[in-house]
Amino acid sequence: MAIEKTLSIIKPDAVKRNLIGNIINKIEEQDLVPIEMKMLQLSEKESSKFYEIHKEKPFFTQLVDYMTSGKILVMVLEGDNAVNKYRDLIGSTDPNKAKEGSIRKLYALNTTQNSVHASDSLENAKREIEFFFNI
Repeated sequence: MAIEKTLSIIKPDAVKRNLIGNIINKIEEQDLVPIEMKMLQLSEKESSKFYEIHKEKPFFTQLVDYMTSGKILVMVLEGDNAVNKYRDLIGSTDPNKAKEGSIRKLYALNTTQNSVHASDSLENAKREIEFFFNI
């Protein structure tokens, strides 16, 4: 097992619905430790830059609009196999396809307002962490 870092974002829909504590509890139950966190509101420019890998996809504008619609909580999580463990915990992008007990099955409203973001690889985790934190 390797200690890894990954990025987690609690998205605007979950922040507005007061789900931060519930989500962090689920994270900590999986032995993932939040080692950095901050709450902020993304500008359109910041959101567009963060999600630039999706800029050619049809949902890009909707994603940027959603991610700038309210505050988010950004966290660096650390733990054994953190990237895969956290992705497994959050579940499928589509809450209807997410496994029972996953964060998205429990809290997501739809495929856009799906409550959380997780890095999809170690390489992207490094890039995404550097986007928000100077570590």
